[in-house]
Amino acid sequence: MNASAAHIAAHAPADVAQRLQRALESHRAQDAAAAEADYLEVLAMDAGQPDALHFLGVLRHQQGDSEAAIGLIGQALQRAPRHADIHNNLGNIHKERGDAVAAEGCYRRALVLQPAHVHALGNLAVALELQGRLDDAFNAYGLLISAAPGYAHGFHLLGLFLRDHAREPAHAQQAVACLRRAFELDPGNLRALAALGSVLYMLGEHDQARRVYADWLARDPESALARHMLAACGGAPIPDRAGDTYVRQLFDAFASSFDEQLLHNLDYRAPQLLCTALGHALQGRTDLDVLDAGCGTGLCAPLLRPWARRLEGVDLSPGMLAQARRRGGYDALVEAELTAHLEVSPGAFDLVASADTLVYFGDLHRVCAAAFAALRAGGRFGFSVEAHDEVLFDLGPSGRYRHGRAHVAAALMTAGFTDIDIQSQALRNESGAPVQGWVVTARRAG
Repeated sequence: MNASAAHIAAHAPADVAQRLQRALESHRAQDAAAAEADYLEVLAMDAGQPDALHFLGVLRHQQGDSEAAIGLIGQALQRAPRHADIHNNLGNIHKERGDAVAAEGCYRRALVLQPAHVHALGNLAVALELQGRLDDAFNAYGLLISAAPGYAHGFHLLGLFLRDHAREPAHAQQAVACLRRAFELDPGNLRALAALGSVLYMLGEHDQARRVYADWLARDPESALARHMLAACGGAPIPDRAGDTYVRQLFDAFASSFDEQLLHNLDYRAPQLLCTALGHALQGRTDLDVLDAGCGTGLCAPLLRPWARRLEGVDLSPGMLAQARRRGGYDALVEAELTAHLEVSPGAFDLVASADTLVYFGDLHRVCAAAFAALRAGGRFGFSVEAHDEVLFDLGPSGRYRHGRAHVAAALMTAGFTDIDIQSQALRNESGAPVQGWVVTARRAG
């Protein structure tokens, strides 16, 4: 969400402008209660004040009430119909609710009012991409780069687009150029650097990929991201699992765009596939204590909720948990490493579900043993991982682990599970091709 104070009504009374400024400062500091109180105070002074309506709407959306947000921002536009930022933020709300068509309309209205609105141009390109209109999206990204040649995020977005939709090697080469430029313009953009290394590896430029991460690690020896990705490209020993700092930094940076990237750009299906597999055994149950292990932004919550009398989520990333909290559906959300959380929760759950989180674990023996201990007799464990049948497990250039079927089965049997079912499924698309995985269910007997 764009939350600039620059457009606060120039002719607002001094007390209104001052209260709005204070509200925005609280909003930026994530003090929702203070921001809300000040927005409401402004609206008590002037019931139609567009900035207060606009930003209160943004706050309502961040709190999980998108319907109220749309209503408030609609009121703001009645008072300020030519306000490009308000149209852009309304588009963001529609986009994050999964309505890319409505979002596109808002972004186009913003661009009619302000043709060089950088955020609206980038958001329009993303909305077109979400609709599968790839040629239109590519043209929109081109307009963004032309309008703002120094805008690092624009090159990052275009680089990701070219990487995710590469139809030929030339597109991947163009992705490399865009991601290099994004990092040159913004050396703090570590996601662009991580993506650059992965595209180079995908192109077979393994030495260049390793050089990217080795140079990064030389500049920042404490970087967990660089150390992990160097190992993923074969430049360092492979750890048994991704480190906590790596996971936390990766997903905190990714949290705000996680859902749209996975669900729309990559056709992410793991939560649905996992819950379909679990549903065969859980049909009719509504009384379970359920743990969403590695809950992320909460994509599994609506799928797990029908079985749960209590639904708990655990994740290592505060940024992802904030998104899950806004989405709602959980009785509790816990910031912790999931294996450790399982190990301190003996016999606490009837179901432990983990969609695409164990891709950040290499050896699965400890986490499977922890899940077994956390389940009650008859409890179920379900998870998905990426597949690789030639080895027990390895770390791929994406930074995620891939597992052999034999390793998955051995870890579950060693832990004590029975009724083990391992199904081959396409979990998502990546670089234009399906990513094969295992969708796994097992039972603690008793």
